[in-house]
Parts: sequence; C-alpha cells; structure tokens
Amino acid sequence: MEITAEQVKKLREATGAGIMDCREALRQTGGDFDKALAFLREKGLAKAGKKADRVAGDGVIGSYVHHNGRVAVLVEVNSETDFVARTPDFGELAQNLAMHIAMANPRYLKPEDVPADVLEAERAEYRKEAEAAGKPASVVEKIVDGKLDKFYDEMCLLRQPFVKDDKVRIGDLITQAIAKLGENIVVRRFTRYEIGSA
Repeated sequence: MEITAEQVKKLREATGAGIMDCREALRQTGGDFDKALAFLREKGLAKAGKKADRVAGDGVIGSYVHHNGRVAVLVEVNSETDFVARTPDFGELAQNLAMHIAMANPRYLKPEDVPADVLEAERAEYRKEAEAAGKPASVVEKIVDGKLDKFYDEMCLLRQPFVKDDKVRIGDLITQAIAKLGENIVVRRFTRYEIGSA
C-alpha cells in the first residue's frame, strides 16, 4: 500500500513525531490512521520509559488565571535542559497543565501522594456503602478497589483526563511531550488558588 504525504502530514500534526516515524507507523499498520497513532504512542511510551530515570532539573513555572480572576494556578514543570524548557512546545505544555489544574482541581499529583489517612477514610466509606447495599463479602473488596481507582482518576493530576481532550490522560500528555522533545519531563508540584476556599 502506498503511503501518501497527506497521511504522513496528518499523523505528524497529531503526534509531533518525525516524518520517518510517521511513515513507518503508517506502513506497519497498513495506512490505518488510528492504528498508526496507537503505534506511535506505544513507541513514545517506550522512549519515555528510557528517559524516566534521567534528572529533570531545569524547567519553567506555568501559570494560569481564569478570566473571572477567581481561580489561579502555578505549576512547576521540569525538563533536563534549559534549551528544552525554552521551546514553545514545552511552554505550551506548562500552560495547558496550569489551565487543566484550574478547571479539574486535582488535589494530588499521583496516587502515591494521597496521604494514608485519606486513603483509609475513602476505603472505609466505600466498604460501608457496599456492605449497606447488601453486597457479598467476596465482592466488597473488588467494589472498594474499583471506587478507589475512580477516586485516583478524579483527584490525582496524572490520572485525570485532559480537559481539552478527555481521551488523553495528563500522564499520557506528558509522555507524548517526552517522546516529542526527547527529554525527561516531570511535573514537580502545583498550587491552585480559588477565592473563598481554604
């Protein structure tokens, strides 16, 4: 099957991958755009995995103030070098993360950051609900684990669906940026301010 320049261009715009990578992905998947997209994401994950241990000591502080002035966010996004931190793609990532945090209001960066007492309180609540619904003991723990998974999806930044594209999680958005920019990228911390909330 012949791969057209238009197909390559479309895939490149969607992924930020190189021309040769896009052409190869389309060739491997018989020209199927969605399969090629998945192929490149998997490849990006492999590239990102190799970079995960590298020190990300540079970066930027992304900021966002909502148009009504009632919500503001600061987020520290780190890269390995100042060169990458100054690129428009990196700046856009930091801006998108700050805007997402303003809209989605995550409380934690990742599941490992949820305090043990909060986790135990959530588990106890979910267990109580399942038992009150008359669920058998063998099913209760599965229900608790499922609800805890949803809790992570709602409360942990890296697990949340991106507000601009709910098919992509924030963790995947960062992984795509790692694959595109060629450096480890880490969200170090964030702060969200909202008028009237503690």
